[in-house]
Amino acid sequence: MVCIAAFIILALIGVFVAIISIFKPEVGKKYLKIFKKSWGCLWKKVRLQKCETGFKEDVKNTILSRVIVKHPKWVKPLSVVIEIVSVIIVVVAVWAILTAIKSLLALWALGTCNVTKPAACSFGAEVCSIDEQEPDSFWGGIGRWFTEWPEIFEAIPDKFKEYKAEDYNFNYIDGNPDIADKPILVDILDPGCSVCLTSYNNQRNAGVFENYSVRIVPYAIQDADGNYKFKNSALIVKYMFAAEQMRSGIAIKLLDYIFTRKNHDGYIYQTMFNEDYSEEQARAKLEQWLGELDFDEEAIEEVRKIVDYPEIADKMQKNREIVESELHAKGIPTTIYDGKKHTGLWKSE
Repeated sequence: MVCIAAFIILALIGVFVAIISIFKPEVGKKYLKIFKKSWGCLWKKVRLQKCETGFKEDVKNTILSRVIVKHPKWVKPLSVVIEIVSVIIVVVAVWAILTAIKSLLALWALGTCNVTKPAACSFGAEVCSIDEQEPDSFWGGIGRWFTEWPEIFEAIPDKFKEYKAEDYNFNYIDGNPDIADKPILVDILDPGCSVCLTSYNNQRNAGVFENYSVRIVPYAIQDADGNYKFKNSALIVKYMFAAEQMRSGIAIKLLDYIFTRKNHDGYIYQTMFNEDYSEEQARAKLEQWLGELDFDEEAIEEVRKIVDYPEIADKMQKNREIVESELHAKGIPTTIYDGKKHTGLWKSE
């Protein structure tokens, strides 16, 4: 293990030696000589051959040379310590390489290098992440590291498949009820997600609602404990489904109000629902908008009843299962169109 650990350390400091050797070529020559010897020893280890170069002993002797004169009794225990440290260095290096490989695979297959908290990956798409439960112990973290591998491999085939909106039994609302003869675009979004708001407005500006038959899938993000990521998202989704059940084309108007309207203080209503409104205030605002959309008191009362129907909760649960288990989505907005699945912000044009 000593020669392997020495090779890892030499490989890591190679960049710095290369810079120093520009000004002091003799340093680079000495380093290259040692590195070649280290590589020769490592290559024999890889081929399960005995390292005949004496490199392991050279390393140990170099480290222990100053100790043996003053403290000869320390030589044997320090030699054991060197072996232990070498094992730790090799294990950490292998772990780091495997973690890097896992992160790259996850980034390619799932769109994020952090499977548990997708939004924490700065290299991934801009999303509101669907987070998994954080391990509550060191060993839990180790276990989670291993269980992420099958999750990544399960998602790899998705990169090569053709996505068709008709293949997924979503509960959705019509994004543009007047358009039926255009290609279908499925738009999965959370009313409380700020990235979804920006993406929705970018789609509006890009003419998506004129060029596609848009199916909005209202999806309230939940964590592993069943808590909602945004305070009133689930309530909004329920009202959207209930209003759509009463009259087609109403739910998309409610969503449009949340994503585009501002209150008298200039705050977008999404912010008010996420940060300020209690459940009662959120209900009152949604019902006020329904009144503006020509719902009389009797119709609003019917919406109140539908909101609490088990069928509405079943629709939300069905969508969640499709998004997380069939699409393997790690964040939203997620769109399906032209045979592809796209996760993250719809870029402005």
